[in-house]
Amino acid sequence: MPVWIPNDGRYDTMPYRRCGRSGLKLPLLSLGLWHNFGGVDRAEDARALVRRAFDIGITHFDLANNYGPPPGSAEETFGALLRTDLVDHRDELIISTKAGYLMWPGPYGEWGSRKYLVASVDQSLKRMGLDYVDIFYSHRFDPDTPLEETMGVLDHIVRSGRALYAGISNYPADHTRRAATILRELGTPCLIHQAVYNMFNRWIEGDLLTTLEQEGMGCIVFSPLAQGMLTDRYLHGIPGDSRAGKPHGFLRPEHITEEKLARVRLLGNVAASRGQSIAQMALAWVLRHSAVTSAVIGASSVKQIEDNVAIIPRLEFSADELHRINEILR
Repeated sequence: MPVWIPNDGRYDTMPYRRCGRSGLKLPLLSLGLWHNFGGVDRAEDARALVRRAFDIGITHFDLANNYGPPPGSAEETFGALLRTDLVDHRDELIISTKAGYLMWPGPYGEWGSRKYLVASVDQSLKRMGLDYVDIFYSHRFDPDTPLEETMGVLDHIVRSGRALYAGISNYPADHTRRAATILRELGTPCLIHQAVYNMFNRWIEGDLLTTLEQEGMGCIVFSPLAQGMLTDRYLHGIPGDSRAGKPHGFLRPEHITEEKLARVRLLGNVAASRGQSIAQMALAWVLRHSAVTSAVIGASSVKQIEDNVAIIPRLEFSADELHRINEILR
């Protein structure tokens, strides 16, 4: 295989935002490996996606222990690329992974215990062939484990050198504030919160964004396109190669309702007036908040990545545009 040489101008156009009050900056768009990087997917497709993302300034690659399918295989795929294509570029990358959802059978294979999280990060490091990840997340709040234990193990993982920063994901605002307080008292500030956010799911606009700003935490949002609903992909049916068309996809056909499609068509009119696709406008819309550090995009083709990055010159919204969007989403 020919040696791949990354684009020399990869940092020329991608904006980088500071993550909360930390010293770390993240690219405006990060590449998520939730889909299309598992053992069921073509390794060459994954390689093409990672190469193109890095070539245009996407330095952050977001994983979790259970990404696949099968669980763990996305980390294995990315680990193979780290040993080949990215072998000379580790210090240019932000690599994150998470643990919290079901990974192996028995009482120690999910949630937020010290037993599970330490075992999980060690397994993730082995799968990727890394000494450390840049960010390690508690993937979800565990109602049955004391928050002091879960945050204590994040502190331990950072202090042991397995991760540089600690993060949380899918935590409600009140538990986010408590988690931030515990970690700050331990001496390992919580860097970032990863939460679902899109035009159809605006829950972070309540207390969470305010909490993150007050606590000095960054916010990285996932599913900004609502698993593909906020595109033109499903306006004329469900393509067989789409997320909703795959048996292992998270988006199911029953989620694609006529009511949502009607809203997507109206949003398409606003996007067209901005010179953008629905997907491009939806991405710009989640990034309009100064508190949002980055948006995690998923992609099944290089063209999707390129189309997403094309939003950079057109991130601003007029008051009229935001009013029209809000009226559609009411």
